[in-house]
This record gives sequence, structure tokens and C-alpha cells, in this order.
Amino acid sequence: MDIKVKTDKTGIQTDKIVSLRGQAAAIKKELMTAERPFTDWAPLPGSYDREELENILDTAAEIKKKCSLLIVIGIGGSYLGARAVLSALDREYPGCPEVMFAGFNISAAYHSKVLKKIKENETCICVISKSGGTTESLTAFSILKEALTEKYGKAEAGRRIYAITGQKGILRDEADENGYVTFPVPENIGGRYSVLSPVGLLPLAAAGADVKALMEGAAEMMNDPGWSSTALDYAIVRRLMDENNKKVEIFEWFEPAMEYFSEWLKQLFGESEGKDGRGIFPASLSFTKDLHSIGQFLQEGSPVFFETMLRIEKSAADITVPESAGELLGGKSMNDINRCVMTGVAAAHEKGGVPFVTIDIPEIDERHVGGLIWFFEMSCAISATMLGVDPFNQPGVENYKTETKEEILKI
Repeated sequence: MDIKVKTDKTGIQTDKIVSLRGQAAAIKKELMTAERPFTDWAPLPGSYDREELENILDTAAEIKKKCSLLIVIGIGGSYLGARAVLSALDREYPGCPEVMFAGFNISAAYHSKVLKKIKENETCICVISKSGGTTESLTAFSILKEALTEKYGKAEAGRRIYAITGQKGILRDEADENGYVTFPVPENIGGRYSVLSPVGLLPLAAAGADVKALMEGAAEMMNDPGWSSTALDYAIVRRLMDENNKKVEIFEWFEPAMEYFSEWLKQLFGESEGKDGRGIFPASLSFTKDLHSIGQFLQEGSPVFFETMLRIEKSAADITVPESAGELLGGKSMNDINRCVMTGVAAAHEKGGVPFVTIDIPEIDERHVGGLIWFFEMSCAISATMLGVDPFNQPGVENYKTETKEEILKI
């Protein structure tokens, strides 16, 4: 895999990293056996069900024929992985439906816009929920399903609803009763680690993404011995950053297409590490926009953070700046100028003593995105385990859900 991760500007001594490689390697070995609860994602790129993937591709082809709009309903890991990949790829796919996401908030204003889109387009729904009882998803699905039924009638609406759900729960019962096409939410994979399962693959395939290339990229990353070491070192660096009181990791990108990928990273690391009074807080910044608002803090503010820069080497397009921009910029490539910003930020922050990791990505396509997904999943699970917390539970989230339901009962 030709992605490059560099940790030499973190201020962490090489001997400290080397001293922890044995511990990190042992954790990775345990994860790869998938014997620990919620770890089936680790060997998944090499062991996924090929027949299931063909069924996903056949269903995606069916969705493409039926609709011009696919509404994906879910929250957290149920939708964020697919949204991250589609946002990163940032393409138009002729003959494929527009994808719109719902159920990740409880905003009537937002969902009113979704209802309007249903009236204007041939529509299918992909609802993703392990139980079907999550407040946000259940609310949105109930509203949008009713609109679909009003438009097409109950029988045809049922043929336009696709459910990705668990073996038990209210959504499973409804899907069986109404004959929805279903795919499983894997029992031994948590939501934030599920993008390479049907949870992410069905909406991505329906949207036109090459999901086979996505899986191949993840497998390439998983099987590359050099990358195994890189995943260990990044996890170790994060662990040592925490020991050095660097309690915030800022994921930074220089291409707007990476916005939702960073949102997925925030969920992955935040929900995996943030418990028992521990963890590194994940944040994100868009460059160069945020250099004009947060740049001063990055350079000279409270030293509680380190940076992880996501740098794409080959952009999907380029523009030559007109000569009218003046001698400094005129006639130059926007991509070249953007690369100068990447280099300039790194140089300035190094001089300012700001620790940072750089991740150089040749280009954003399915292969590289698949590799990045597996890399970050493995790095996160290792670093959280080294921190002494369970990477695969989220008791704080469950607490908020319980309290919310109590409040709703009072209405």
C-alpha cells in the first residue's frame, strides 16, 4: 500500500516506540483471531462472505433501476461510514441514485426537506439499525415510510424498503412481516467498525462506488507487513502522546471531500477511547479555512493537542490561476499552491514545537479509502487497548439514550 504515515515530527523518541512494539503486536495478534467480542472486523477484508457481497451487488443493481433517490436512514456507525466514503470519493455516478441521509438528527426542518424530495423523486429507503429501536432512526423511518406508502401504496413501498438489521428486534420483526429485502448487521462487529460490512457496502454499492475495490484495498492494507508495523507505531505514538498530556488529536485535511471521513474518525476514536475518565479527544479542522480562525491557537495556544494531517497528493481536478492574480499566484496550479500550504503548515508547526503526524495519500479512490479504513480501525483498537479501556463498548452513549427515553415519556 502506497500511503505513507510519518511520525518523526511528533517529538517521540524512536526507542520509546520500539519498546512498546511487542505489547502493540500482541494486541494486534489477539484482534486478528476475532476471538475477542466485537472483533470480526479485524480479519474481515480477507474472510468476508463473497456470496453475500454478490447479493449486495445484485440488490444495488435493483435499487438503481427503481429509484433516482436513495434515502439512507441511520445514526452513528449505521450511516457515518458510508457517508464518509461517498464524501471522500466525491464523484457523480451516472445511472445511480442520489443518496440522501436521514435519521442522524431529530430535526423536523431537515426531515421536511427529505419529505419534499420523496414527492419529487422515485425513491427507495435503506434503513440501518441493529434493533430498530434507536430514537433517531425509528422516528425518521416512521415518518419517511409513511410518505413512501402514501406515494406508492403499502405493497410497492415494501418493495422499495431495504433493511440492514440484527437477528432480533422490532425492525427485524417488521422486515419479516412486510417482506423487506434484508441484510445482516454483523453480531460481532460494532457500528463504528462496520463500514466494510453490509452496513456500509449496500448503500455504497447502490450509490455507484466500487465496493470490491474498497475491500481489496482494505485487504491489501491488512496483508502488508510494512503496514502492520505502521499501524502499531501510530497506535503507540497516540499512547505516548496521551502520557505527554496531549489530550486532543486534531485531524486536519486540505481537501473538503475529507470532511465526513474526519467525522467518521471522530466517532471511531471518541467512542472507542473516551471512557473511564481517559482518552484523547478527537477534533477536526479544514485547511486552509480554519488556519484563518484556529491557526493562531495551533501555533501558539495551549499545548494540549497534536495534529494528524491527511494530505492528498493527487486531486480530482486542477485549475490554473489567471495571471491577473499577480506575480505570486498567477499562472500557477491551484493544486501546487495547496501543496505549498501543506508544506508551509508543517514547517511552521515544526518550528513552533507542535507535534504532528502526516498521512500522505496518493489519491482518493476506493482502494486507498478501503486501506485507510482498516488502518484506522486497527490503530484505534490497539491504542484504546493500550490505554486500558474496552474499544468496543459505549456505556456513556447508552446512558444518554436511557435518559432521553425517560424525557420523551413525559411529553
